[in-house]
Amino acid sequence: MVQDHFGRIQTPFLIMKKKILALLFFIGSFLSAQTVPMKVYESENYSITLPEGWKVTNDNEIINIFPSNQIGAITISEYHNLNLPKTETKKFILALYKSSDNEKKIKSKSGKKGYTEYFYEYFDEKEKLFWITKVLQKDKNLFLVSINCEQKYWNGNYMKLFNDTFDSFKVKK
Repeated sequence: MVQDHFGRIQTPFLIMKKKILALLFFIGSFLSAQTVPMKVYESENYSITLPEGWKVTNDNEIINIFPSNQIGAITISEYHNLNLPKTETKKFILALYKSSDNEKKIKSKSGKKGYTEYFYEYFDEKEKLFWITKVLQKDKNLFLVSINCEQKYWNGNYMKLFNDTFDSFKVKK
């Protein structure tokens, strides 16, 4: 048993309880300080949730979402009546980056609403950019969603904000 600075006796259980409460308070205050207000961008065919204050541009039906300092972006392209066989989709993704990676590096799975989802991560050594790409393909419909972010910013809060936004992408139909 230990005495505190007021002369009260502290049992190991009481000491541990106080430490746990202090830790929970610290974690709770840290998590609440990290909350960023979000808003939803809706199109006819999809929605995505992004941080308030980020900009959205529409360049010939290619949507770009980015923070005001423009250290990276999320880009969304949608294609309809596209005749791209699923056997060629991985080659298409690698060709976007002129990547010599093996097709096995692209993960694929059956997704929601009948879409096949493809996922690919790529680091551009020359430009020092991280790229993360998700392709959702069903019949002749294809959605291409990608993150690009400068390497020096791909950590901490920016990585979390980009990933949370990227992961919030939902096809409506």
